Amino acid sequence: MNTSPFANKLELARGTLEFPVYMPDATFGVVRTVDSNDLISAGIQAVVMNTFHLMQRPGSSTIQSLGGLHRMAAWDRPIITDSGGFQAYSLIRQNPRFGKMDEKGITFQPEASDRKYQLSPEKCIQLQVAYGSDVVICLDDCTHVDASEAEQRKSVERTISWARRCKAEFNRLLQQKKLDEDERPRIFGVIQGGGIPALRKQCAESLLEIGFDGFGFGGWPLDGSGNLLTDILAYTRSLVPPEFPMHALGVGHPYNVLACWDLGYGIFDSAMPTRDARHGRLYTFTQLMGLDGGLNGEWLRYLYINDERHIRSNQPLSLHCNCPVCRNYSAGYLHHLFKMNDSLFLRLATIHNLSFMAQLTQRIQQRTL
Repeated sequence: MNTSPFANKLELARGTLEFPVYMPDATFGVVRTVDSNDLISAGIQAVVMNTFHLMQRPGSSTIQSLGGLHRMAAWDRPIITDSGGFQAYSLIRQNPRFGKMDEKGITFQPEASDRKYQLSPEKCIQLQVAYGSDVVICLDDCTHVDASEAEQRKSVERTISWARRCKAEFNRLLQQKKLDEDERPRIFGVIQGGGIPALRKQCAESLLEIGFDGFGFGGWPLDGSGNLLTDILAYTRSLVPPEFPMHALGVGHPYNVLACWDLGYGIFDSAMPTRDARHGRLYTFTQLMGLDGGLNGEWLRYLYINDERHIRSNQPLSLHCNCPVCRNYSAGYLHHLFKMNDSLFLRLATIHNLSFMAQLTQRIQQRTL
């Protein structure tokens, strides 16, 4: 029996997510180099797609013509759609000429594009519901953790205002579509406030008053040295009653997933494991699962497939992994594929790292029993 005081699952129309759950980023409707069958074989419960990117490519009308995200991607398990607030913030912060953010929403024109896009809180929800998302995420005003208090305060005020508009539009669409409680998507608000506890508290309390099914930790979760911002993550989790699921947005490093689970977060997403796989950095466990999940000490080891010592290796990538790749292929063969720059390496390496992340969540569950 799970003794954690925090939410341990999220029931959705297309299945129940058992926590902790790691979701790969299928930003443009695809987890690069793999298909839906590969994702299932790797043990993936759900994927995350991005409204900001999808509205550009392939475009909202194309997605609807192809039957929505699930049919388009041949994926019948849950899909969470991120609002794209973080991506818009990143684009505009890098170069303000690409767009602006104001009370109305976000206006942006990506480089090399001749079209301007507008993403208001209402449109953000309309798109996600039209895509057939199982969990929609409110548009939020993201900031850097080191931004000034004045910037953080403005971000929180705007995030609250946008969240209120998102919820109103969400309710309107539910009534219009006559969706009952079992059929409807869930909606998450995003708690902003940077590293300032009082602003995090203000944002959390306002979002709780508006009413959401779950919440996300907004803003970059790492400091300038790449260390997890444990204190502010823990404080933000403490502001939300434990029965509400919380999504550690953008957290996907294996050690950080475990750390955030211990703080009360249950949902994780990141492109890191798949990006690392394509570049030849593969994840392996150093220990068998055992009753404690095999998560003591230095339980993660990176295998760099480009290393010459793998040339003649008949061993799998990991002796502690039961993924399709480790059951069927040797490290020597993957080294060969990598050196040949063959696309099969990208697929197999991605399946392996995704399987590692799925096995990590199982090990965490085992440790929690």
